[in-house]
Amino acid sequence: MADSGGFDLLVVPRDGGESRRFRVTSRRRRAFVVVGSLAGVLLLGVTVSWGLLARSAARVPGLLATIDSLESERARMEGLAQRLATLEARYGSVRALFGARPATPSNLWLPPTGGRSAPEVLDAEPSAPESWPLSEPGFVTRALPAESDENHTGLDIAIPEGTWVRASGSGVVLDVGEDPTYGLFVTLDHGDGVVTLYGHASRTYVTRGRRVRRNEVIALSGNSGRSTAPHLHFEIRRDGEPLDPSTFLLPPN
Repeated sequence: MADSGGFDLLVVPRDGGESRRFRVTSRRRRAFVVVGSLAGVLLLGVTVSWGLLARSAARVPGLLATIDSLESERARMEGLAQRLATLEARYGSVRALFGARPATPSNLWLPPTGGRSAPEVLDAEPSAPESWPLSEPGFVTRALPAESDENHTGLDIAIPEGTWVRASGSGVVLDVGEDPTYGLFVTLDHGDGVVTLYGHASRTYVTRGRRVRRNEVIALSGNSGRSTAPHLHFEIRRDGEPLDPSTFLLPPN
């Protein structure tokens, strides 16, 4: 039976030699096609694999640089977390020291109503500033000394605007006014060269020269002057030198 799918391959040398004829049957042709297809697929697979490997190899330097950057960022974040933990512990101890309870009528002297001046307090002998200077608890956001700010000379106590500001001790009103930095402020003279300052108020209730007693309301907290949020700036000075309020203020009763 004739092989209808086969064909003859004639090879004729260029030098005039004897020609040769090869018979390619249909079975051999199919085998050649299959082998050629497999070889093509294999070659394509190898080419694609080498291309992917080359692309991956080209990305290695960038990946290494990214890893180094992430390692540096992780180290920086760990340092920030450690610093934050230190600051939280420090502020926690400050809050434990200065965190006062709301004042009661027994230890709070309210300001006069109707805008009248308060009467002279004759029995208010000067005393050391030992009471919490607010009628409510607050959060100390900056203490003394303040890191990175050598000019900060007191406590910044975050408190809602309109909170009663109390005299930390009995004394005489040394000054009442408005300053570009402290805003509305009150200073009290407690004797022995000790002066307290209450800054960033929204309203004041005392006049210069008045005698006030401990825990008497002298102002309302606010956000006046150089301030970014409502708070009280509280200072204690002796002979003009700032002192750490934690050495004066007593724990709340």
